[in-house]
Amino acid sequence: MLADALHAPGPAHPGALDDFGRLVGAWRLHWRGLTPDGTWHRATGELHVGWVLGGRAVQDVWIVPGRGEPGAGVPPLAFHGTTVRFLHPDGDRWLSTWMDPVNGRVRRFTGRAHGADVELLSDDEEPWLRWRFTDVTPDSFTWSAETSRDRGRTWVHDELMRAERLA
Repeated sequence: MLADALHAPGPAHPGALDDFGRLVGAWRLHWRGLTPDGTWHRATGELHVGWVLGGRAVQDVWIVPGRGEPGAGVPPLAFHGTTVRFLHPDGDRWLSTWMDPVNGRVRRFTGRAHGADVELLSDDEEPWLRWRFTDVTPDSFTWSAETSRDRGRTWVHDELMRAERLA
C-alpha cells in the first residue's frame, strides 16, 4: 500500500533533518499573496508535514485556500501542492521539489540553514524564486516568497504566510 511505503514514523537519523523535521505536524496558514493587478489577497489554508521515504525526507502538503474554503482549487490564487525535501548526502544543502497541479507548476530548489532560518533558492528557470522559513518556534513560523526577474539582482516580496501549529 502506498501510504505504508511512503510514510515513516520518524527520521532515519535523528537530528540530521531538524531544519524541516521540526515542522512535522499540522498547521493553519494565514496567507497573503500579490495578485496580478498588484493588490494583496488573503486566504486561510492548511499545511501538513511528515516523514517519508524511510525517514530520509520530509514531505509537506500546502492547501490555500483550505479544503472547503471559498476559492479552494481555483487558480491562479489557489494552490494545492506538495514538496519533498531531503538533505544532500554531503550534509551541506537541502534538495527540494515543489509540485502544484492546480497551477501546473514544478520547481526545484536548493536550500541551506542560516542559523534557525532556512532559505531555499530556485534559480534554474525564470523567474528565480526565493522561499524563506523564519521565526520558527515549536508552535509557529513565517514563510515568505520573493521573485526575481533579473537573476537575483532585485527581489519582489510576493507571498507571506504565518503558520500556527494545530493541536
